[in-house]
Amino acid sequence: MDSDPLYLLLQFPKGAGPPVEQEELRQGEKKKFLPPTSREDPKFEELQKVLMEWVNAELLPEHIVVRSLEEDMFDGLILHHLFQKLAGIKLDVEEIALTAVSQRRKLEAVLEATNRSLQGDDKPPVKWSVDAIFNKDLLATLHLLVALAKRFQPGLPLPANVQVEVITLESTKSGLKSEKSVEQLTECSTDKDQPSKDVFDELFKLAPEKVKAVKEAIVTFINRKMEGLGLSVQDLDTQLADGVILLLLIGQLEGFFLHLKEFHLTPNSPAEMVHNVTLALELLKSEGLLDDPVSAEAIVNKDSKSTLRVLYSLFRKHKLKEGSDGMPRGPPN
Repeated sequence: MDSDPLYLLLQFPKGAGPPVEQEELRQGEKKKFLPPTSREDPKFEELQKVLMEWVNAELLPEHIVVRSLEEDMFDGLILHHLFQKLAGIKLDVEEIALTAVSQRRKLEAVLEATNRSLQGDDKPPVKWSVDAIFNKDLLATLHLLVALAKRFQPGLPLPANVQVEVITLESTKSGLKSEKSVEQLTECSTDKDQPSKDVFDELFKLAPEKVKAVKEAIVTFINRKMEGLGLSVQDLDTQLADGVILLLLIGQLEGFFLHLKEFHLTPNSPAEMVHNVTLALELLKSEGLLDDPVSAEAIVNKDSKSTLRVLYSLFRKHKLKEGSDGMPRGPPN
């Protein structure tokens, strides 16, 4: 539907006026803009936060930090390193591109490889393009990152049903034509999409008074195993959140030797904590110990159920099989 030009003008920040790009639209050309009401939508902001933390966690070993998805992704540098890390392949592109021409050339090569991995040769993307990414189109960048997350990190807890109002401008013979529409960034959540409930979902829901007893049993178990390292745990949620004790515990129980270069012994940021916990989860998965998907971010954010799921996978293998203290051999009741 057509929008009143006055309405369109009022959608942009006070004093800023409509975007400069409006004046640069060629006849027949269309361009999308996000009004402030869309940018300030809580779910839209949460989606950006989750994606940025994920990208930073993936690129932490390369000391690359993204501070703005809108400003930092356009030249292909971060997308280059991110895709190589996720896909496990080496792209034959220049490492540093300093001019606009070389940056666009690099971005085009990176997106060509990314699109091929995501959709194959015969299905060109419809939600992002070289032009859109290079021109710092936030919507196109988010669509691309969501697609990468779904392909390479399906367990990433993206907020469901994120949709924003978009204003599309089109240059016509009679002037600028504006249209409002709603753009869908993530899918609606359905029961089929949700992970099946496990014993801890039921425990927290039906017998919350027993959670404390389960925690105490696991704390006792951890402290016995960590006694040789001179470490002890009192609060599972807070002390396990940075991943350090979790990694050391896995090393003790599973016989892994972790070089100090592989993790952060004294993490100073959420990204470093996510790195530690992600490494711990990968080790557990490699041993076939995790029955349910667990988000590293959830543990860093002190989510009790996620922390207990991980610790119980170790407890079940190394403590319940002993049966030495009368603890049940099955899941917690």
